[in-house]
Amino acid sequence: MDMDFSTEELAFREEVRAFLAAELPDRLREGAAQTPGVFVEPDIGLEWQRILHKKGWLATHWPEEDGGTGWSPTQRYIFEKECALAGAPGLSVLGLKLVGPVICRFGTPEQKARFLPRILSGEDYWCQGYSEPGSGSDLASLKTTARRDGDAYTINGSKIWTTHAHYANWIFCLVRTDPDARKQAGISFLLVPMDRDGISVSPILTLAGDHEVNAVFFDDAKTDMDNLIGEEGQGWTIAKFLLENERGGSCHAPRLLATIDRLALHAADTASGINGPMTHDPAFAARIAKLRLEAQALEVTELRILAELSKGREPGPQTSLVKLVSAQIHQAVDALAVDLFGYDGLQLPLERPLYGNEAPEPVGSRQAQIAAPAYLNSRAWSIFGGSDEVQKNIIAKTVLGL
Repeated sequence: MDMDFSTEELAFREEVRAFLAAELPDRLREGAAQTPGVFVEPDIGLEWQRILHKKGWLATHWPEEDGGTGWSPTQRYIFEKECALAGAPGLSVLGLKLVGPVICRFGTPEQKARFLPRILSGEDYWCQGYSEPGSGSDLASLKTTARRDGDAYTINGSKIWTTHAHYANWIFCLVRTDPDARKQAGISFLLVPMDRDGISVSPILTLAGDHEVNAVFFDDAKTDMDNLIGEEGQGWTIAKFLLENERGGSCHAPRLLATIDRLALHAADTASGINGPMTHDPAFAARIAKLRLEAQALEVTELRILAELSKGREPGPQTSLVKLVSAQIHQAVDALAVDLFGYDGLQLPLERPLYGNEAPEPVGSRQAQIAAPAYLNSRAWSIFGGSDEVQKNIIAKTVLGL
């Protein structure tokens, strides 16, 4: 396995660095740094999306013929790593990395022509209708139904933890179209406009005070037959493809390492109350070193997956390992930040966003202000995209053969 970058890849890295230095506005860096959740607000994400779209560097996970960059897995990793190191805001993965590749793989030519350009431009903003009350980790037990009704489907049921549903104008859903089939076989993948009669969105405020997630209710809501992706009953196959995209080919480690480095810098300016700055505290220094080593080990794992992808192989169950470990490191890093800032790290402003002219005044520093909201928000890392327990079961079954 060769994990060294080629001359061409190193040249590409320099091109990306130059682009970020010239085109990434400071206000977007600030907004990303002061966002406690995984998803940035649309004002930041969509502005960055438009900049990347103009450059032609947006749909990194799409085939070139469908509007993607045509980059190799290595180029994608280099790009994501440099964006992480530069402090670029995240993009909404729901359209670009989740439903977009699904439409590329399973959609008809007409569906591709209709949906893909609007995902790239940001005209369509997507949310995901997977989890339901009682059907989270056991997703195949979902109960939301869709029955054929002339040239449309009529949908009844509910979805929960639906990220940014209050912003979205489209939702992609797993629905049960055949109640008599075994639970995985009776599921289909539908695209639904959010402005249809019978759809309502109820906000869910997290412990951190963030409004990221929602409950979505369908009461005889309709979507056209043309919005079925693939065949009826193919939804479970599509769902597994989407979840592998969500978990795999990822770039968690560089962003974690950049966050750890920033914490180390703050520690050098934060008094320990005993013997100079926090960097002089052996216990704190040991925690920083341990997290850095764990993140570096995670990066090696991500590079190993990258090497497999570069050979045309599927990411496989290693993606569950990356999801599990990255979630644990994320949570440990956020816990360390709360400890670093002491009493200042316990402030919990409920206003949002925490950037820009309307942001509340911090107690201490802006970095301290974000510590507690980020800590509380990151509890979700061990749930979304498949809970820790689900990932452990996948690893036990497919890797360890248990």
